[in-house]
Amino acid sequence: MNRYSRILVGVDGSNESSFTFEQACDFAIDQEATLYIVTVIDTKNFATIERFDRQIVKKAEEQGHETLENFKKQALDKGVPQVETILDFGSPKVRITRHLAPDNDIDLIMAGATGANRVERMVIGSVSEAIVRNASCDVMIVRWNRKLPSEGDELPEES
Repeated sequence: MNRYSRILVGVDGSNESSFTFEQACDFAIDQEATLYIVTVIDTKNFATIERFDRQIVKKAEEQGHETLENFKKQALDKGVPQVETILDFGSPKVRITRHLAPDNDIDLIMAGATGANRVERMVIGSVSEAIVRNASCDVMIVRWNRKLPSEGDELPEES
């Protein structure tokens, strides 16, 4: 198996992204890789708000930096050898796959599986799905609510 040297994980404050972050830390330690922790502030949510209240965008940026610093501290405390943080603006689907991953020579993106149903994905789209479809590097999708088999559990038969 190839070793990964540059792993990107996106965080957005959700339970799914926190669980994915934990998995990314463990994987980065195992691979002796640099972990890139990324938050992309989706600017389409601010398009109309910004016209009325510029402070909202500024507060979102400040909160993004604070969130990244907290995650960076957690990663370093866990023993991740090298941690970088990136705060970016735009569509997470586009920024991660077309800009952040290529610009930072990322060789693995770790993303959380969403709980969105089919209708939600059609309307808003899944960031994870877009990453899988458009990334030029390997992608690992992490399910945060999966039940891992215990030793002695019988695995389901393949059909």
